[in-house]
Amino acid sequence: MTASLNPAAPHHLPPFITASGETDVFMVIMAVFLVIIVMAIGLLFLRLHTLPERIAHKGHKLQFEIVAVLGLLALFTHVHLFWVIGLLLALIDIPDFGGAFGRMAGSLEKIAGIPAGQGAGEMADLPKAAVPHHEETRPPLRPMSKIAPVNTGS
Repeated sequence: MTASLNPAAPHHLPPFITASGETDVFMVIMAVFLVIIVMAIGLLFLRLHTLPERIAHKGHKLQFEIVAVLGLLALFTHVHLFWVIGLLLALIDIPDFGGAFGRMAGSLEKIAGIPAGQGAGEMADLPKAAVPHHEETRPPLRPMSKIAPVNTGS
């Protein structure tokens, strides 16, 4: 049996047409190219999807966990509003009120003579009679008769 061309076929076939029984090299190249392109687009999508998390992590933002949860919600629910909210949160600097309030609480504990870190926790459990009253921290009161009058200069 010899392979013969169809009489309607042209005598000079293009190189991407293979004879029967031979490997189609062009199809193999295109299959590999398709797999690479699909993987590249998937990686680009995931890289873009994690953009808010990377921004929040790089800036050491307080709201990093919220941004991460919004990113996961956007990924699994396909609601793109979660991604947009996460991106906006990653770009906004929320002030750290906890640090300032912690410093204030530490200063108040120091003024009250309470050991650091034991302010409200242990003091709330004590009965009223057991709570020490620190009068030595207040200046002594002077009677009104001993206060000098203010000279107005007239």
